[in-house]
Amino acid sequence: MNVNQQPHMASPYGQPQPGYQGYPQSGYGGQQVPGGYPAQFAPYNGPASAYQPGPPQGYSPYASFPSKALAANLVSDLSSSSPLDLGVRGPPTSGAPPVSAAQAYSQFGQGEVQNGPPAMGPPPQRSPVSQPYSQGAMNLTGPQPQYNQQFGAPPTSMQQMTTQMAGMQVGSTVPSPAGPGYAPPTISQAPVSAAYTPSDPSSYAPTPTVPSQPPPAERVPQSTPSQPYYGAPAQQPFPTAAPPFSAPGPAQAPAPPLASQQSFPQGPPPSQPPFSSAPPQAPPTASYGGPLPPVQAPHPRAPPPTSQPSAFPGGPPPTSTPSQYPGPPMPQQSPVSQPSPFHSGPPPLPTTAGGFPPQGGAPPRPLHPGMQGPPLASQGPLMSQANHVAPPQPGMLPGQPTAGMAGPPPPQQPGMQGYPPQQNGAFGQVRGPQPGYAGQYPGQQNYGAAPPAQAPAPSAPKRLDPDSIPSPIQVIEDDKANKGSEPFVTGVRGQAPPLVTTNFQVKDQGNASPRFIRCTSYNMPCTSDMAKQSQVPLAAVIKPLATLPPDEIPPYIVDHGEGGPIRCNRCKAYMCPYMQFIEGGRRFQCGFCSCVTEVPPHYFQHLDHTGKRVDCCDRPELSMGSYEFMATVDYCKNNKIPQPPAFIFLIDVSYNAVKNGMVRMVCQELKTLLDYLPRENPDVQSNIRVGFVTYNKVLHFYNVKASLAQPQMMVVSDVADMFVPLLDGFLVNVSESRVVIESLLDQIPDMFADTRETETVFGPVIQAGLEALKAADCAGKLFVFHSSLPIAEAPGKLKNREDKKLVGTDKEKSLFQPQISFYANLAKECVTQGCCVDLFLFPNQYVDVATLGVVPTSTGGSVYKYTYFQAQSDQERFLNDLRKDVQKPMGFDAVMRVRTSTGIRATDFFGSFYMSNTTDVELAGLDCDKTVTVEFRHDDKLSEETGALMQCAVLYTSCTGQRRLRIHNMAVNCCAQLADLYRNCETDTIINYFAKYAYRSILNNPTKNVRDSLVNQCAQILACYRKNCASPSSAGQLILPECMKLLPVYLNCVLKSDVLHPGADVSLDDRAYLRQLVSAMDVTESHVFFYPRLLPVHKLDVESDALPVAIRDSEERLSKGGVYLLETGLNLFLWVGANAQQELLQNIFGTPAFSQIDPSMTSLPVLENPYSKRLREIIESFRMQRSRYMKLMVVKQEDKLELIFKHFLVEDKNNSGGASYVDFLCHMHKEIRQLLS
Repeated sequence: MNVNQQPHMASPYGQPQPGYQGYPQSGYGGQQVPGGYPAQFAPYNGPASAYQPGPPQGYSPYASFPSKALAANLVSDLSSSSPLDLGVRGPPTSGAPPVSAAQAYSQFGQGEVQNGPPAMGPPPQRSPVSQPYSQGAMNLTGPQPQYNQQFGAPPTSMQQMTTQMAGMQVGSTVPSPAGPGYAPPTISQAPVSAAYTPSDPSSYAPTPTVPSQPPPAERVPQSTPSQPYYGAPAQQPFPTAAPPFSAPGPAQAPAPPLASQQSFPQGPPPSQPPFSSAPPQAPPTASYGGPLPPVQAPHPRAPPPTSQPSAFPGGPPPTSTPSQYPGPPMPQQSPVSQPSPFHSGPPPLPTTAGGFPPQGGAPPRPLHPGMQGPPLASQGPLMSQANHVAPPQPGMLPGQPTAGMAGPPPPQQPGMQGYPPQQNGAFGQVRGPQPGYAGQYPGQQNYGAAPPAQAPAPSAPKRLDPDSIPSPIQVIEDDKANKGSEPFVTGVRGQAPPLVTTNFQVKDQGNASPRFIRCTSYNMPCTSDMAKQSQVPLAAVIKPLATLPPDEIPPYIVDHGEGGPIRCNRCKAYMCPYMQFIEGGRRFQCGFCSCVTEVPPHYFQHLDHTGKRVDCCDRPELSMGSYEFMATVDYCKNNKIPQPPAFIFLIDVSYNAVKNGMVRMVCQELKTLLDYLPRENPDVQSNIRVGFVTYNKVLHFYNVKASLAQPQMMVVSDVADMFVPLLDGFLVNVSESRVVIESLLDQIPDMFADTRETETVFGPVIQAGLEALKAADCAGKLFVFHSSLPIAEAPGKLKNREDKKLVGTDKEKSLFQPQISFYANLAKECVTQGCCVDLFLFPNQYVDVATLGVVPTSTGGSVYKYTYFQAQSDQERFLNDLRKDVQKPMGFDAVMRVRTSTGIRATDFFGSFYMSNTTDVELAGLDCDKTVTVEFRHDDKLSEETGALMQCAVLYTSCTGQRRLRIHNMAVNCCAQLADLYRNCETDTIINYFAKYAYRSILNNPTKNVRDSLVNQCAQILACYRKNCASPSSAGQLILPECMKLLPVYLNCVLKSDVLHPGADVSLDDRAYLRQLVSAMDVTESHVFFYPRLLPVHKLDVESDALPVAIRDSEERLSKGGVYLLETGLNLFLWVGANAQQELLQNIFGTPAFSQIDPSMTSLPVLENPYSKRLREIIESFRMQRSRYMKLMVVKQEDKLELIFKHFLVEDKNNSGGASYVDFLCHMHKEIRQLLS
């Protein structure tokens, strides 16, 4: 799929990125990417030149967050103050001291005071994702760099320190080997995937790191010899010849590079996209902890030192460094131009124009109002609530101690700066003030002015240590450990289920399984005021026909005979466990509307001593959350039993479709596929009938009656008034007409092999299928295989309206709306008849998916898109999608209604369906993968005693022609306290709802407004929690509810998605396609779609069934010696590091040489070794879990496909301006503080 963003690399190909000039980015450029491969030069942040002062273009609103500055302590709070492990367990005691006390700033050696940016040592390593965040994971202490230069006196007041702290990114840095002032870039975290031990401990200050993580490469002193990672040869992996941007940027004059700059050759950590590396994001930072620097001085500063690595005064270029870590290299992002993205040495940090390292990764922005001057105490870094993450304060460079930092820096290591101390309780290291800010703190005289070139440049600020902020992988692994072993029993009202990423078994004891219904919150607020105050969406994602795993029992079918299902007289709710039997069992009181209804004599049963019916456990409708009723004739259209459904295959035989091989492939596949039409009993033949049509500018109908020797073709050229030219012989039973059907499918490709017709129609094609179903008086499904924009004269003709100039403007929304109303009217007719449409597109150019997709998305159908279809590489994906689509269980001519108990009602619906009134969701077809998302609003008060009830009833025709009712019931708790609401939410479901809401909103609003409203709602949710549920703490602390601590990272993934924030290479068709796709996605698929799964397959244990623990989606987590499998739900990527072991490559690809791996392969060779077998099994199991077949792409490190792969590393910045996770978290903190103030 198109990736909007290109993977982050400094400029993808070596050119400086426009976004920032001259600042070293702390988090990004400045530090070494923790990935494990240090880049030789700053990959992205290379010389300052690489960044211009302005924010990168396309930078989204969040782009401005400081690049990696995060609150110093990010804490997530569980019931208000329980500590969250965000990196800190328990409130960090040693965290920054309370704002109230002033502390001496002792980051630098005692003697030297430096107000300027601290030396940039490598940031603390991050622990592998799999580790729990604990404080230990970051280096909190370490030698501090000594700075000889003074940038002004140290801040005297605590506030100043806090402010500075705030600016710093949290994460400790390693001293740079080079020398003072020249710290190696820090990698804030080591690649998760492999732990490595620092080879040269001496070279860096000891930092407490989690052993499992490799220390960031950056920290490694540069002088150390490089060692191979992962067994790679010692030679530096990719020595980069020059820093990514070796030429000095405009911002930088050729002044000699600052030491600091040079010293950080490494590129921005991968996690940030190139742009982001130095985006001027400072402001957000500032907002976090302390005031922002008023000025954006950094850019303006004096010419930055040259970025060229050569200049590193400190010592040998970092290249050598990487070798130091024996562990896996940390990936850094280096611009592609560099020989390799990961250099052996840490890349130099870019310095800011003034020669300072960039602050916080973002250029400083003016302070927030009210934040100027010394930071207020409240603005200080987050205090030690365990649950809170403190944002870095803008003015500080990372690594500088904040005021609450630990005492004087440990002695430095020779030649290195040492790590600046970390604030102990906080996550990660704090940053010190950055030079280049207008003197934010008193005493920073140099800020704003470029420091003298000779002086060692302060090191780049450290970015917030990504290991100190909430990790999706940690949450997923914790949930698996806590909830994966026991069955989930649904009998308890208001109990949140395990996450979608956890394998668990469900026991239905009165509420629907989470496979059928997932709620955003299992505690509904009692009043609408409380709901408005919290802004938490109240919604349910319902998947009525979901398939269950083999160890779970499908819903029982209940047949009440001619009387039909028992229902409430008033609200018509169906009999369920919430009905209360009274008067000895002769009547029942409805749980939804409280009306009392007589029990029919045939249904009467006595009650036991508890008031329950004695047959309660024998009747699914009285004891289960999900079941089906056989419907009577009263529930059928026109009061007559429906005919079995039909499948009609409509094949485009225009020039493009024949030439690309699609026509031959479809005909060949249908010959075998027709034996697998849906059926309920595998031993009985399907009674679904089939028909065939081919078309270009005209339509060809085929008579395949069993009595014919050869099929007959009838052509309808009057497409303006479509009709079906034959009734008898068009829809036939496969078993009866098999010989004629096979003859037809053999002839079609040859009949049109020499066609020269390039124009096609589309509207009349659907009309033809619809008319055929009407004539047969049955429901059914059309499978349309189409290749181009329908420009031939006919109803539904379209024109090419693709206009990239509208993207980003107020008129962009028109591109997502259908061009003409014809298809909406046609969709309405299809729904009335029960005609579902599935569309398979094979475009080579714009086909207007926004318009062609209207009928499929309104009828409960699906759109499949194979751009630039090539028979060889796309055959497997297309044929697997077609097989799954034809065979999957589905219902036809369906109507769904959601009933609720008094106090709430369903007000809004999202999905692929049609609604002719406000309550009934009409679906011509409903398959096992489709979901309907329902939003609820209050219309009265709810009570904590009774809770809230919802019942989803779906009336549909089964594939055998039976009319049935599937019922799903769900009871949730109600709460009068906001803390209870926040304790029982499900973030994955909230994100699924937000994505659908936003993707629908872009039909009527500019995408920027949609993004802003999402950010605002998320900030309101978290601000309400902070204000009403969290224990009191400093305003500088970011406090997140335990069950929503991943809301910022997942929301940022939605905001950066191709639909809301496209890169230049994302087509309008792709955006329209993804918009339609997400509208009917369930929570499991939306989770992996927005936050892909990244597995280090080089850690695969072939003896075990367990998968290796996934790692976070950031380039800094990749190791050059590793092989990783990335799953997005639509694609699979196998990324191969350039230093992967030969034995590993031999086992997977059958060749030991990296250079001999064929990047065009779409399937792995079948090799006779346990590793190959296990890896292929894993890939196959991933494909089985998804509704669409995922094509495998092999991505070699440094290959052109790597841009696409990196696009899915969603914790990093992306090339279209999407913020990194760290930046966005800082931005959210700023938004929350503004709301609270």
